[in-house]
Amino acid sequence: MKKWLLLMLAATSAVAGEPSPERQSALRNLLNHDCGACHGLTLKGGLGPALLPEALAEKSDDFLITTILNGRPGTAMPPWQPFMTRDEATWLVGILLTSGQ
Repeated sequence: MKKWLLLMLAATSAVAGEPSPERQSALRNLLNHDCGACHGLTLKGGLGPALLPEALAEKSDDFLITTILNGRPGTAMPPWQPFMTRDEATWLVGILLTSGQ
């Protein structure tokens, strides 16, 4: 039983983590076009707030990831969970916090 559990954990960790280069490209495209439609093409703000590192610095990673995945009820921010995993949202938050794009 313990060997089975270790194999499951190893398989899960191999699947989790940084997206493939192809998926990273798709996520950057989503960020630039879909997110940019509301947050501005340069992510400096528009209908939605700015997504630049300095604008996000006070927000926790978990808050940002949850916002991406679940959206913000009562606002134009939709849930992206049907289109990406938590690991992918985590990767996107890393991109936003380090470079803004």
